[in-house]
Amino acid sequence: MSKTDAVTEATTGKGHLEVIPLGGMGEIGKNMFAYRFGDEIMVVDGGLAFPDSLQPGVDLIVPRIDYLQQNAGMIKGWVLTHGHEDHIGGLPYILPRLPRVPVYGASLTLGLVREKLNEYGVKEVDTDLQEIKAGETVRIGEHFVVEFFRMTHSIPDNLGYILHTPVGQVIHTGDFKLDAHPTDGQPSDLERIQKAGDAGVLLLISDSTNAERQGTTTSEAEVAQNLDALIGSCRGRVFVSTFASQVHRLQNIIKIAEKHGRRVVIEGRSMVKYSQIAEALGYMEFAQPLLTSDEVGELQDSQILFLCTGSQGQPMSVLWRLALGMHAKIALKRGDSVILSSNPIPGNEEPVNLIINKLYEIGTDVFYPPNYKIHASGHGSQEELLTVLRLARPKFFLPWHGEPRHQLNHARIAQTIPQPPRRTLVAKNGDVVRLTEDEFKVTGTVPAGALYVDGLGVGDVGDDIMLERIGMSQEGLLVVTALLNPTPHVDIVSRGFVKSNRELDNQIRKVALEAIENGLREKKRTEDLRDDMYGAVRRFIRKATGRNPVLIPLLVD
Repeated sequence: MSKTDAVTEATTGKGHLEVIPLGGMGEIGKNMFAYRFGDEIMVVDGGLAFPDSLQPGVDLIVPRIDYLQQNAGMIKGWVLTHGHEDHIGGLPYILPRLPRVPVYGASLTLGLVREKLNEYGVKEVDTDLQEIKAGETVRIGEHFVVEFFRMTHSIPDNLGYILHTPVGQVIHTGDFKLDAHPTDGQPSDLERIQKAGDAGVLLLISDSTNAERQGTTTSEAEVAQNLDALIGSCRGRVFVSTFASQVHRLQNIIKIAEKHGRRVVIEGRSMVKYSQIAEALGYMEFAQPLLTSDEVGELQDSQILFLCTGSQGQPMSVLWRLALGMHAKIALKRGDSVILSSNPIPGNEEPVNLIINKLYEIGTDVFYPPNYKIHASGHGSQEELLTVLRLARPKFFLPWHGEPRHQLNHARIAQTIPQPPRRTLVAKNGDVVRLTEDEFKVTGTVPAGALYVDGLGVGDVGDDIMLERIGMSQEGLLVVTALLNPTPHVDIVSRGFVKSNRELDNQIRKVALEAIENGLREKKRTEDLRDDMYGAVRRFIRKATGRNPVLIPLLVD
């Protein structure tokens, strides 16, 4: 069947399309969409997010997939827009829990997915990874035809798509910026968006990340020029930290280092992984092999550039260990230059500032935005968002990929174009958005939210556990154990509550013992004895200390 025939067949008929965001709405991270028409579902992406200070002990956060598990037999295929963690990082936890269906993605995207699945012990034979390119079209089930087009971003092989459905065309931009001078020389395919707009776009789903920023986003070419000038002015060793997934940025830095006669040393597991995969697939090239810190040998300081992880202040990352003097093989010194080619992700400002201050204390020269224009966002600003809206001219609009303030600002931008959308929705994760030729509204909800990955557990830690952990971190822990036989006796153990205080300990024991003895005389049930002891000790501690530790009462008969 030709592309035209496939599209025509997919866009004829009655019914309605359901657009269901399972992640990425009202937040930046763990992006995931489901489209449903009749008894068929198509899924897009499966990302992760990183925990904040209110989620102690959590390693990663992935979307809840209850809805997909409940309707597993309807899933016909999966589409991946690009290889960033917030779009593919959750797949090792998600794919094994759902049926094996075709998963479509570009070369680098699938290369990173294969590495990630292998790392987590998911066999590739248990998945069905199908490589596609910009300009290609695939059919998923009977009702979905997906046409991929190129959009520039901060990683190669980034794709938007046009979803041809029985009710009309849906454009999903994916993450994007309209970089006129991209590193790979392949700009966004705006002609395809305009062509779709001429034919009629029922719904546009577009990246809202930078909807508050005026103008256009800085080109990666300008960042490369500024890094070139900065690295060229350095005399000692140079340490550059950026996102490991910024393959274009890594390639530019390597070329700059080669231009200035510096050998490149890669430090950090994710940095090594991304560079190896990108090189193997032809997205990076080096005039000389990359080195490890063990291979520096007799090179002069002026002949070395380190590419390292840690631009977000992650504990135990390479830059974190260097700044705190904990790296096993490398020690920073005066005369070294450290370049942070990134901005802190919201929530990471404090650890990044800590690293910067530690670097200053060592005596290194430190360069970072906004003092130096050595980073550019991978997301379009207001003028770029307007360009896409003007070209697509959608009947309906769904701002996506951003917090509520970004979505709302994007919605306001959409009303300024000559032909504004008839209706714009600011949706939430779990909303079921019903779409027909004349209808665009939320008609229900499905389970959505966060699954916490903690060690080997996925979903066995919930918000109630988070509250307990936060409580313990703020007020400490007190365990009160009462032995009932042969003679009632009380022991206490505390952690993070107060310094050792024999008088307070004795008072707590006395209060607990009185509650137990009163209950025994009244022949109360064990559960009631425990509750009486808990209440009496809780009231006493609040009155005596003004504190509210996590209190665990235990009874041993």
